[in-house]
Amino acid sequence: MNMSENDQDVCPRCGGSGWERIDDATISVRRCRCLDSARTGRMLGEARIPKRYEHCDLDSYLPGDPTQKKAKADVARFLEKYPLIDIGLLFLGPCGVGKTHLAVSLLKHIILEKGDSGLFYDFRDLLREIQGSWNSVSQASELEVLRPVLTADVLVLDELGANKPTEWVRDTIAHIINCRYNDRKLTVFTSNYPDGAGRAGEETLTDRIGVRLRSRLYEMCKVVEVKGKDFRHEIKQANYRF
Repeated sequence: MNMSENDQDVCPRCGGSGWERIDDATISVRRCRCLDSARTGRMLGEARIPKRYEHCDLDSYLPGDPTQKKAKADVARFLEKYPLIDIGLLFLGPCGVGKTHLAVSLLKHIILEKGDSGLFYDFRDLLREIQGSWNSVSQASELEVLRPVLTADVLVLDELGANKPTEWVRDTIAHIINCRYNDRKLTVFTSNYPDGAGRAGEETLTDRIGVRLRSRLYEMCKVVEVKGKDFRHEIKQANYRF
């Protein structure tokens, strides 16, 4: 008799009951490990990690610059100390040096190895979703959009400062940052804008998010500067074949 596809998916330890026997004599049972696997799989699916970055982990991050090597070591130390750590990370650097790769690697490890909830959002996408919730035909309210952002154990907010710094944008990011700060939730940011004084005519992170929010980030995050060649330009282009 051929085994059906559903039969093949049944856990051999618990037979699909969710409980595995640990002592035949006393018929003692415990929650099956497959439930933990299913839970972390569900949490990973809910983390909103873009498909382009689903493969990212620390092993696949290959430093090509001393700052990249140091940044990878900073992430490794962060994960060693987690959850006994109370500051996040702020990755700063130009495009294509692996800031998002490192942030996603950290997030995936938190979910898969630590079992805590994590969430990834491109800052621009988050603002669009909030604005979309104001539409009368929207299926989600602003509160429903923000709730997982405010409550996730670890939040990765990619491309901080990418949107034009209007008063509404600054108020929105201030609300998110302040809520997570007050609730002692860890937040990881990435930004293409330099810290401190930029080159002549170049906007800085402070220009984009304001002095007060930049000051708050000093309390919330360790700055991790990442430099080097643009991976997308130097490596990807060289490997393209038609």
